[in-house]
Amino acid sequence: MAEPDGPDDEKPQSDEAHSAFSRPAGTGPAAPPEEDHPTSEFALPEGVTPEPPAPGSGSGTGSASGSETTGSAFATPSTYSFRDSPPAFTPAYGVPMVRLTKEAPWQDRMRTMLRMPVAERPAPEPVQRHDEEAGPPVPRVLDLTLRIGELLLAGGEGAEDVEAAMFAVMRSYGLDRCEPTVTFTLLSISHQPSLVDDPVTASRTVRRRGTDYTRLAAVFRLIDDITTADDEVSLEEAYRRLAEIRRNRHPYPGWVLTLAAGGLAGAASVLVGGGPLVFLIAALGAMLGDRLAWLCAGRGLPEFYQFVVAAMPPAAMGVALTLTHWSDVRPSAVITGGLFALLPGRALVAGVQDGLTGYYITASARLLEVMYFFIAIVTGVLLALYGGLQLGAELDPEARFITHDRPVIQILASMVLTLSFAILLQQERVTVLAVTLNGGVAWIVYGAMARTGELSAVAATAAAAGLVGLFGQLFSRYRYTSSLPYITAAIGPLLPGSATYFGLLGVAQNELDRGLASLSTAVATALAIAIGVNLGSEISRLFMRVPGAVGGANRRAAKRTRGF
Repeated sequence: MAEPDGPDDEKPQSDEAHSAFSRPAGTGPAAPPEEDHPTSEFALPEGVTPEPPAPGSGSGTGSASGSETTGSAFATPSTYSFRDSPPAFTPAYGVPMVRLTKEAPWQDRMRTMLRMPVAERPAPEPVQRHDEEAGPPVPRVLDLTLRIGELLLAGGEGAEDVEAAMFAVMRSYGLDRCEPTVTFTLLSISHQPSLVDDPVTASRTVRRRGTDYTRLAAVFRLIDDITTADDEVSLEEAYRRLAEIRRNRHPYPGWVLTLAAGGLAGAASVLVGGGPLVFLIAALGAMLGDRLAWLCAGRGLPEFYQFVVAAMPPAAMGVALTLTHWSDVRPSAVITGGLFALLPGRALVAGVQDGLTGYYITASARLLEVMYFFIAIVTGVLLALYGGLQLGAELDPEARFITHDRPVIQILASMVLTLSFAILLQQERVTVLAVTLNGGVAWIVYGAMARTGELSAVAATAAAAGLVGLFGQLFSRYRYTSSLPYITAAIGPLLPGSATYFGLLGVAQNELDRGLASLSTAVATALAIAIGVNLGSEISRLFMRVPGAVGGANRRAAKRTRGF
């Protein structure tokens, strides 16, 4: 009969079997000191006895023998009472459901969802068909979306409108949990298939920018077809149409653009008091500057130097007229007309719009671009003015106070200016008439407030620009396209060309106080134009509410902090 195993026959335990907190071998428990022995911070104070758990309360679970009771982390506290319970996170009436009807333009629907918290966005309803089993081809949808966003951003669209367009394309092809991000030169998309899958991220960089509103309108028509359930646009069809949009030539040849630059400068010179001869000279200077800028662009010079070269011929012609002492010609009108053709109104409006809608990085980059262009214009004009002063030209800074009230002629000149600006922006022919009328209305409002009503020129400019933004949004909603073709050219008559010229003249004549004051007026006028355009657009969206939205969630904006 075998003897039972003794202690010596037991297999020794390895070091890994010992706990890291085990007492080393050969040491006994330390005796607690007689006084000031430490206690646990979770121990009950002396004289307090623990309250036994109520039977059947579910506050503890017994062991197999019933000798120990361990409290559950999910058990209801013994002091809980439903009468004193905190309010629930979800309201008693539930979370209001947001319904976005198909009758609303896709711009409003997508902008509404972009401004919603992610948890409150409704699930996407795929408009375009795809394989139900395999799901939408995520890489191809993301690539198509980035290519569309690149064309929009390069064409001058605001960051929020570009994100809304990208969001519309992704949701139309059935992608949920997507977040587009737009900065000045970078577009990116992050798509998370599910809560347990890794996100898929794609990005694209905008290398070149160009102004072609015909191409911009074609992209908007493609997005409208993609987001419409009645039109079936597969990914192959969308790629084909996008390639056609990229290959399409500009609607106007180069010589027409040069003539449009001359017409813009000539009409602007008439607005500030010039006559027929001033019109021709200003147009000739602007066309010469445009051709020189094209030559610099062909040689690969940056845009900064192109603006410097383009600003010099109009200023040089104004100085030449001063040296010839023509009494019936205003050199200031010639130089001012040339500046109108160069002021970056499009970039300024887009930059301020991005800032007002919360895209501060993109807004800062756009405004920095505007500052560089403005410095280039200043450099070119000052070079010509300094040269004229060295030759003895006497430019009169007091000419700014000579007003010429010719309402009919100035209204016609403002419409010619707007028409020429629309051609320079490569707009579609069907939009030229509407934007020309919009520019004429803007000048009428400005003239009535500033000249007849004798109000502040900055306030009159803001009001006129607000009407431009309002009418531009109405036109764009009617044709389901971008509002830029109806707005950008219409603000041309309101640009601060005269204030810019007299500010530069003051700097050139070493009258810094007068020059800086005039330049400050030019900056204030430019900001009034941009803010007025954005305010008019927001007013139009405010009254044209998205049908079917519940609980005021039509177009939610971020709640701004109050100083903290």
